[in-house]
Amino acid sequence: MVVQTYLHFSGQCEAALKFYQQHLGAEILYLGHYEGSPMENESGPDMRNKVMHATFQIGSIQLMASDSASSLETHMQGFSLSLTPSSADEAEKMFKVLSENGKVTMPLQKTFFAERFGMLTDQFGVPWMVHFEK
Repeated sequence: MVVQTYLHFSGQCEAALKFYQQHLGAEILYLGHYEGSPMENESGPDMRNKVMHATFQIGSIQLMASDSASSLETHMQGFSLSLTPSSADEAEKMFKVLSENGKVTMPLQKTFFAERFGMLTDQFGVPWMVHFEK
């Protein structure tokens, strides 16, 4: 059995994936829109250009995502995606780029358990933790 994370976006799925591709090295493995799919006629006209399903990979972890068809207002809560960079400099860069236009909930800093640790919610509503240990 495999357990995977599935992210539901509020109409910004494709923009988020391209952002993660550019800044985190994500690889988009599949990106399908409602338009041209068997669900095209069942979705409203405002959903046709939205993402019906996507699979992407960051590092060794594969995630899935889509734009919510039931409501364009989704709230991601109760979890965080955790990034473990290979250096303090990389942690600083990741934290900076993810926090742009987002909300920092804990600044990236040295803690009793990590050389660098911080938490934020990015501009797409995804909660992240950046954690670098020596």
